[in-house]
Amino acid sequence: MTVGHGDEGDGLRRDGDRFRTGELAVIGRVNVASNVTLVCDIGPDDDPLRVVYKPVRGERPLWDFPDGTLAGREVASYLISEAIGWDVIPETILRDGPYGPGMVQRWVESVDHHTAPAGRLDLVDLCPPGAVPDGFAEVLRALDGAGDEVSLVHADDPRLQRVAVLDVLINNADRKGGHALEGVDGRVYGVDHGICLHREDKLRTVLWGWAGQAVGDELIADVETFAESLPGAVADALSPHITDAEIDALVARTKDLLDHRVMPLPRGSRPIPWPAF
Repeated sequence: MTVGHGDEGDGLRRDGDRFRTGELAVIGRVNVASNVTLVCDIGPDDDPLRVVYKPVRGERPLWDFPDGTLAGREVASYLISEAIGWDVIPETILRDGPYGPGMVQRWVESVDHHTAPAGRLDLVDLCPPGAVPDGFAEVLRALDGAGDEVSLVHADDPRLQRVAVLDVLINNADRKGGHALEGVDGRVYGVDHGICLHREDKLRTVLWGWAGQAVGDELIADVETFAESLPGAVADALSPHITDAEIDALVARTKDLLDHRVMPLPRGSRPIPWPAF
């Protein structure tokens, strides 16, 4: 048994080493992404490690986020998820790649709902108005491309709710339906956190089904533990990636959630990102 544990530990170390320093071989591009998003394999060919690579040079300029900061915000969001202990965001680092420095994130093997039984919805999906299935929350009603009325819904799932609470803390300005993934390992992941952690309120999300509802005691306990470490070790880890003012805003949002223990209500004229998927 001792040898087996040692072999497993050696394998994990090798996997971590190639994730951090192995050569990235680009195998494709996510064309629907706003910024350059490349799918890469890290050898060997018979057992590649798949990752997502977003080079800083491929970031599209935004009027409200400083240029060249999106990759660092992805890393900072991952560090916050880890500090809370939720493992919501796949491991994310800054490292060099074929197109220069950028964000590298472990690939999530997600459930293929196209092969699921007919009628099963994704975590975030559309359905006919008045036909919201049990276990789902309706967010809004709108017209689809054909002019037919549809309901935007999401699963009332505790795994997804952790993503929604994390979004409040990191001030996610772009939680689209396609950014919440159900992994084949049974976990729910959030991806694409480049426009997070602004010091001004910019929360835009499709996960408004819990708006105005109390946050559960278990989630609050995790946030309380996070809040205790935030001014020290966590802030030190975040400081290379976001500004002091943005860290202060994170502290304030965390305190506000603990003071009220309720999910916020939509504010402003654009509470949902567009497109929603």
